[in-house]
Amino acid sequence: MEWMVWTTPTTVFFAVIAAMLVGMTAWEVASPTVERKGFLPIATTRGDRLFIGLLTAAYIHLLVVGFTPLSIWLALGASVIWLLILMRWG
Repeated sequence: MEWMVWTTPTTVFFAVIAAMLVGMTAWEVASPTVERKGFLPIATTRGDRLFIGLLTAAYIHLLVVGFTPLSIWLALGASVIWLLILMRWG
């Protein structure tokens, strides 16, 4: 694994995603989800919305890093807000 630079932000990033997956698994075991229709054009479960949120967060980060001089922290903030909105009302 020496070929990859594991900086603190990279480690925290993957640890947070792993913690989210463990948390969602525990939540699903404790309280099975029911598909529902929010503002997304399809009926989704909690896991579907988490996947869509993580995928969208990746695109938000790519757009900020690739096309703007803005800080990556702005992309992180936007991604967290988007994920919260998506999980609640998506």
